Amino acid sequence: MIDIEKLHFNRRGLIPAIVVDATTGKVLTLAYMNRESLEKSIEKKLTCFYSRSRHELWLKGETSGHYQHIVSITADCDYDALVIKVNKDGPACHTGHDSCFHHPVFEAKAEESVPDNAQTTPQSDFSFDRLYALLQDRKQKLPEGSYTSYLFNKGIDKILKKVGEESTEVIIAAKADDKKETVYEVADLAYHLMVMMTEMGITPDDIRKELASRHIIDHKVKQEKMTGDDR
Repeated sequence: MIDIEKLHFNRRGLIPAIVVDATTGKVLTLAYMNRESLEKSIEKKLTCFYSRSRHELWLKGETSGHYQHIVSITADCDYDALVIKVNKDGPACHTGHDSCFHHPVFEAKAEESVPDNAQTTPQSDFSFDRLYALLQDRKQKLPEGSYTSYLFNKGIDKILKKVGEESTEVIIAAKADDKKETVYEVADLAYHLMVMMTEMGITPDDIRKELASRHIIDHKVKQEKMTGDDR
């Protein structure tokens, strides 16, 4: 651990802070801190920044409730930039997006991003967070010819019907012990569940938090909720 006196603040007394989701590794935002906001962040274990436009401190989440709970703060090799890993209570961006970085500018094709002499296997950059962001965009813009737009236009009843159909397909494939088909059907189900989540305003973070909380649930408590026959 280093003393914050070792950090190099710029001539305006600020240091850039890159905020990263501690669970997913996704970059959430770039903000600035002065000495006072950094000290408050460490004291409260919540991100507190300095607003360059309002010239005042602002505690992230104080208005929206989307607090960012600090896991760690790390300085770079020159001590003039910070990476802050957090667990967040909601979207990082004031627009409601999971991350402030959601406007693609350029993306190399997979084969272009790997050196010719690299010994690698093709990997997908898919993530449920990226899918969710894409679905949010589809819901907002509703482009013609999109199956996702069709589902959103039809509404929750149609979406739920598809979730039910895909659930049945998963059961049939699994019952047949067909791994390849089951993977295919699980992917279909996951997509339609994400569409349902988008329609209902449920985020991947909501699901992650629910799953993370379940380690404290006594299994016997759930058993007590079952009927006599189920036991």
